[in-house]
Amino acid sequence: MQNKIKDIITGSINTKQQVLNNEALLQTIEQVTSLIVNAFKNGNKVLFCGNGGSAADAQHLAAEFSGRFYQDRKPLPSEALHCNTSYLTAVGNDYGFEYVYSRVVEGTGSQGDVLIGLSTSGNSANITNALQTAREIGMITVGFTGETGGKMKPLCDHLINVPSTDTPRIQEAHIMIGHIICQLVEEQYFD
Repeated sequence: MQNKIKDIITGSINTKQQVLNNEALLQTIEQVTSLIVNAFKNGNKVLFCGNGGSAADAQHLAAEFSGRFYQDRKPLPSEALHCNTSYLTAVGNDYGFEYVYSRVVEGTGSQGDVLIGLSTSGNSANITNALQTAREIGMITVGFTGETGGKMKPLCDHLINVPSTDTPRIQEAHIMIGHIICQLVEEQYFD
């Protein structure tokens, strides 16, 4: 069993090593950091959406902005869009689950806000619909996906596509990249 454990850890390290060696991806992470700093400075907010483990990551990263990361500082306006279960179940029931995020983006998103959609496959209909709606509003769209970017790719102004097709390894890289962005945004915004 220890060999299996070591194989899983090695797989995670290998995926992160590929991120580390991907200059284009590192540049995208830097660009996303800068645009989030600018959005906050301009009075805009950052919204996150995802499904399953990606919803947990969305909520986690939103909390890093609205709560704190390293610094004791004022909260930054950020929300994960799945946290209102009454809304989520009503829209899912009345309109269909593929519209649960696009309707809340339409209702609360503003030009200059940032929408970050997380989907390891890049093919989640509710995320692609939210990104499309965000673009129509004039929001900045960011995707956290796996290797191909899936259907989200053409809907994202900036795509952070982790070079893997293995869902757990992609999610581990997403949270690492999300933490990097949160740390750098906090440092740049408050320093």
